Amino acid sequence: MHSLGKNISYIDGDSVRFYTLPYTTRMVVIRLADGSLWLHSPIQFTSDLAKQIDALGEVRYLVAPNKLHHLFLKDWQQHYPSALVFGTEQVCQKRPDIHFNGVLTADWVPPWRDDISQLLFTGSKVMQECVFFHRSSRT
Repeated sequence: MHSLGKNISYIDGDSVRFYTLPYTTRMVVIRLADGSLWLHSPIQFTSDLAKQIDALGEVRYLVAPNKLHHLFLKDWQQHYPSALVFGTEQVCQKRPDIHFNGVLTADWVPPWRDDISQLLFTGSKVMQECVFFHRSSRT
């Protein structure tokens, strides 16, 4: 786990194949002001990784920012069944096997809004992406 600032870290995961090319994976972990955790683009789940995460706090949110960042989401949801899961409309449509608690839309007000701001990029038929800004670390 690598720190990006106070209450924000990232963890590099294994590479995955996408159109035969290897792509690295990376998950961002933010501890919110209430002490709960917000996980962006969960990487491959392992019990060792879960122990590291559990030492930081309670996982409250799992976020898939676009339709390419969903591969390991269901494993995390199964391990943290009380965590709320959010994704863009495209990822929600792509993964009907995952229960999403909400959709990241331009007008939706997220429960993490005091800690993290967000902006949804749309206009492409191929990809919509939600990007995030951690206020306290300015990351």
